[in-house]
Amino acid sequence: MSLFIDFHAIQAVPPSNINRDEDGSPKSTVFGGTRRARVSSQAWKRAMRHDFDSHLDQTELGVRTLRMIDQIAARITDRDPSIVGEAAEKLAVDVLTASGIKVEKVKPRKSDPDQTEYSKTGALLFLSNPQIDALADLADAPDVNVDAAAQVAHAIGTHTVVPEFDYFTAVDDKQSEDNAGAGMIGTVEFNTATLYRYATVNVSLLQENLGSADASARGVEAFARAFIRSMPTGKRNTFANKTLPSFVLATVRTDEPINFAAAFEEAVEPVQAQHRPARAAGTDPVKLEGSLTQRSITALVDEAQRVYESFDAAPESAYVLSTKYVDGLDDFAQAVSISELVSALGDKVRDQLDSRQ
Repeated sequence: MSLFIDFHAIQAVPPSNINRDEDGSPKSTVFGGTRRARVSSQAWKRAMRHDFDSHLDQTELGVRTLRMIDQIAARITDRDPSIVGEAAEKLAVDVLTASGIKVEKVKPRKSDPDQTEYSKTGALLFLSNPQIDALADLADAPDVNVDAAAQVAHAIGTHTVVPEFDYFTAVDDKQSEDNAGAGMIGTVEFNTATLYRYATVNVSLLQENLGSADASARGVEAFARAFIRSMPTGKRNTFANKTLPSFVLATVRTDEPINFAAAFEEAVEPVQAQHRPARAAGTDPVKLEGSLTQRSITALVDEAQRVYESFDAAPESAYVLSTKYVDGLDDFAQAVSISELVSALGDKVRDQLDSRQ
């Protein structure tokens, strides 16, 4: 029986440009016929990998690089100081080649201070530190090409996005008093968005890759924290845009992962000012309902409930972390804090995997 953990989040992001395209503009996509904000899965996965440093021991982490040969060769030399330089590199190349990984020689760029040729893999390769150590110990590993046990979707805006431009000037503090002009002028494109984020962990495959129920549980715990708390760092000094999700739904599934992006094919739109209730004289301020975030959460929960009912696809367990009030949420999922969520998921993984052994 398979075991998956799905993560869904609604996260409002203020003016920002956390993931740029080749022109420096915030990435976007057309979904449901309208332009939406987009943050690539690669950008968020990188942020999550860096967040792992806070929750896992270095021996449990890994490296993603084109120059994996250097990593393996260095560990070979650590184990046997008599194997250095080209000899260690050759062993590293041999072990990756034997595993079906393409390796090629590359000439450095003219601007590089070191003009020595080096070897690199044909694509970015991610290996855990224990895997690199094993390669250095064994100088062979037939199962290096493991399937990824996690999938992260591109985050998309739940509503139509309108690009904006910030025209800025910078004054030279040392310019002469008779020069009133700016030292530099320019523009930076940004947007604001409420994002739907989704990721899933194939726990069964994770255990197969790691070989341990406890290691898999700790991996899920670290993944959960990183998914919730991480954010790509593009232009963060310019916009100081770090936020946390307003809503996180985590489900434990034994059938298959389910992405609820269809909830936002019809763009969520803000409540227009003329439709908002007026404040009567002498009364308390009117509590405005229907923010983009609130409406996005409602759309997500509605889609999930419809899918569960229509396809008999209710999860085995469901947990929700929310800073917003959602009507009927108690019947939908167990309300938890982030610490309670991490602990509950870790316990679920341990119990499920231990019961299968």
